[in-house]
Amino acid sequence: MSDPTRRAWLGGAALAGALAATGGRAFADAPETFDLVIKGGEVIDPSQSLRAKRDVGIRFGIVAALEPDIPVARAKQTIDASGKLVLPGLVDLHAHTYPYGSAIGIPADETVPFSGVTTVVSAGDAGANNIAALRRHIAAQTRTRMFAFVHIANNGLSAFPVAELYNIDNAQVDACALAIAENPDFVLGAKVRMSETVIFKHGAEPLRRAIQACERSGRPAKVMVHIGGVETADLMSRILDLLRPGDILTHCYSGAPNTSGQFTNIVQDGKLLPAALAAKQRGVVFDIGHGGGSFDFTVAEAAIAQGAPPDTISSDLHVVSGNTPGMPFLPVVMSKFLPLGFSLEQVIAMATLAPAKVIDRMPKLGTLQVGAPGDVSVMEWVARPLSMIDTRNNRRDGTGFLAPVQTVNNGVPFGRPYQSPFSVR
Repeated sequence: MSDPTRRAWLGGAALAGALAATGGRAFADAPETFDLVIKGGEVIDPSQSLRAKRDVGIRFGIVAALEPDIPVARAKQTIDASGKLVLPGLVDLHAHTYPYGSAIGIPADETVPFSGVTTVVSAGDAGANNIAALRRHIAAQTRTRMFAFVHIANNGLSAFPVAELYNIDNAQVDACALAIAENPDFVLGAKVRMSETVIFKHGAEPLRRAIQACERSGRPAKVMVHIGGVETADLMSRILDLLRPGDILTHCYSGAPNTSGQFTNIVQDGKLLPAALAAKQRGVVFDIGHGGGSFDFTVAEAAIAQGAPPDTISSDLHVVSGNTPGMPFLPVVMSKFLPLGFSLEQVIAMATLAPAKVIDRMPKLGTLQVGAPGDVSVMEWVARPLSMIDTRNNRRDGTGFLAPVQTVNNGVPFGRPYQSPFSVR
């Protein structure tokens, strides 16, 4: 190789390295233009302890600037967020987004106008037998960023007419472990539902198998365990004792009874179970998973007062729960925690920063830091008295609620104006 050619090659390699380091933004730095600017809103970003008026500039699908004022002349497209709240894209840790492949799955993109969610986690819709179909035919064609917990049952979540774990032989540890191992960029760990109506009389064995699958995968995989209507109080404590730091207790404030009408959740007779407090203290994640039957204000209030507040707020949105009076779209569920004494910043953190950490996607998701994907949820704070309902017909009075206005995913807004086919995706 001649010296001039070698110098040219080295110069090209250096330029390529520089462009890679800046996400390819060097081409646009000279005119300092942005593909999209969200102007005039009040940014609330718990990842930066920021609450102030800021404009968000997005270039090549990445947050490129967060400034008090970005001139309109520097923007190819603008969103007027005056009087609105501008949040990092919401991260929903528990939803059911496997339409046509699960009994209750709903298309994630169809829910965006009502949820403002930019990243969603499919909570066990698919098992080892059908996780590839979820990934290839649903997630790959969905604008909403999607991750998944693979169900310990090979066939995934199949509630009707017979639940997936009535036959314990459906819980194949090695198959689940392989699915976790083979999909490190998509699968987060294993899901198991521990309600009596799902696992019949198999005790703690389904959960043990889910934990074994995570451990055999060779990855730092997590278990998401669904509770509510657990067979006995003793089994509830055993479930809590088995959970490892970082595992997720979803429906943590469920008030659903078992098939005998007994309340066997983490709060019994108004008292938080010692095993629940111990799980919280060793780092088990307490996740809401509101759904159509899994959130009880009275359980939440008792647990919070006795040392077990929530870590993450999630919806458990699916085709059934989305039509229930509790309306478990994520902004509605977030709003229900304001009357319970949490600040707006805390509530937003539990639906952005906290779940992004749980799925090991910080510092990229759940934040508006420069360099993060251009995921933004523009919300309106609707100030008016209202009565909010849980899934047990308990009500709490609020002074307002969050309502989605516009959602931006990877720098591209949902809805009108429709985007050019060559827009950054």
